[in-house]
Parts: sequence; C-alpha cells; structure tokens
Amino acid sequence: MEHTPGPAGMPEMPSTESAVTAIRAVAERYGHQVTIEHAIGADESSRRTAAGAFAVTDEDGSLPHEALLEIPAAESPLSPEIAVQVFAEGDAHITLDGITFHDVPRERAPAFLETVFDGRARVKLTWYPPYCRLIVALPGDRTYKEVVPMAHGGLSRWMNTLTP
Repeated sequence: MEHTPGPAGMPEMPSTESAVTAIRAVAERYGHQVTIEHAIGADESSRRTAAGAFAVTDEDGSLPHEALLEIPAAESPLSPEIAVQVFAEGDAHITLDGITFHDVPRERAPAFLETVFDGRARVKLTWYPPYCRLIVALPGDRTYKEVVPMAHGGLSRWMNTLTP
C-alpha cells in the first residue's frame, strides 16, 4: 500500500465510537444502511490474542473497543460492498469489493467513504505489463492505492465503472 503525504488537518476522533458515529453519518447521508458489530474487551478484540484467560482489560487497565461496519452494495447508484474494521489503536481496515486498504487512520475513514460514494475513486489499468490498482484520493493530497488481483475474478461491476 502506498500513502501520499497530506496535511495534518484531520478531525480528532479519540475513540472507536467517535469513528463509528462519523462513518455511520456519512453512509446514511448517501442513503446506505449500516450494520455494526462491536467487540469490547481484551477477550473480544482481534488484536489481543495474547490476553490472559478471563482478562477483559489490557495490562494498563483500559478496555479495548473495536467495531466492524458493513455497508452492502447498492444497485442505483452502483456502489461497492464495504466493510470498515475500526481498531482501538487508531487505525482502520477498509475493504471495497474484496480489496482491503490497511492501516487507514480512523480520522480519515469518513473522508475515504465520501470519496467512494461521490464517485471520485478510480481504477488505473495498464495492459503491458498487466497491472491494476484501485485508487482513492482524499481531499488534501492524501492518496491510498491497492493492487487489484486480476487472476481471481478481476474487476467487480463497481470497479468496471471506474476505469477510464
């Protein structure tokens, strides 16, 4: 994954819950339904596999909170199937039609989704050598790029609409 540096003017999101609220607001503003699953506690968190037996808090006494938000694909206007996994450490994994953007700061997740819903994401395709990338450029010169593997199904219906 490549990150193009951008300004530090991100809105503050001190918790997983604040990120969930902002992401849900963006999805609802564009008419998309969101299902949310919360994982609260070290015994529920996916990144706390070393937590001791019956441990609910981290060693520092904090209670980790993760959330998984799922936004189903829409037919009109065509949009991807989206999953956003927000972690207690301040990052998120955003998956668009099976392509995962890792380590997106949770403060950037709402802007990331706005870019996708506004139709400003794009696909860059080269024929020789054969290569495909899904590109999401956020306001303020921040760009996220991920390789789209062409061997296993290639482009989804939504990604086909993004090609020039």
